[in-house]
Amino acid sequence: QVQVVESGGGLVQAGGSLRLSCAASAPSFNMYAMGWFRQAPGKEREFVAAISWNGGVTQYSDSVKGRFTIVRESAENTVYLHMNKLKLEDTAIYYCAVDLLAYGMGSTKVDQYDYWGQGTQVTVSA
Repeated sequence: QVQVVESGGGLVQAGGSLRLSCAASAPSFNMYAMGWFRQAPGKEREFVAAISWNGGVTQYSDSVKGRFTIVRESAENTVYLHMNKLKLEDTAIYYCAVDLLAYGMGSTKVDQYDYWGQGTQVTVSA
């Protein structure tokens, strides 16, 4: 099985920055697109960002575009989500996911992803 582990969540003041990390155990990590999603209490899980298998293509939701950046460090088998200018509405559990479609470009759809981490809590305070 593919193990997906997120880390880096925590409490941050509005306007601040945070970096989330996502590590996957699969040796074929560099063959798959990765995505970040988030879910706030009582809300649907929503797309945040995705990155293609080789890091060449990225996608962002309108709500985070210009503030968040997704990158992958292949040598570390890790994908990062750099979050800047955080807002109260960014508060959520953030999930990292793996799309097993080989050489995929990434997807905004929850059901496109096959493996998910347990999530890491991001709380933005005023």
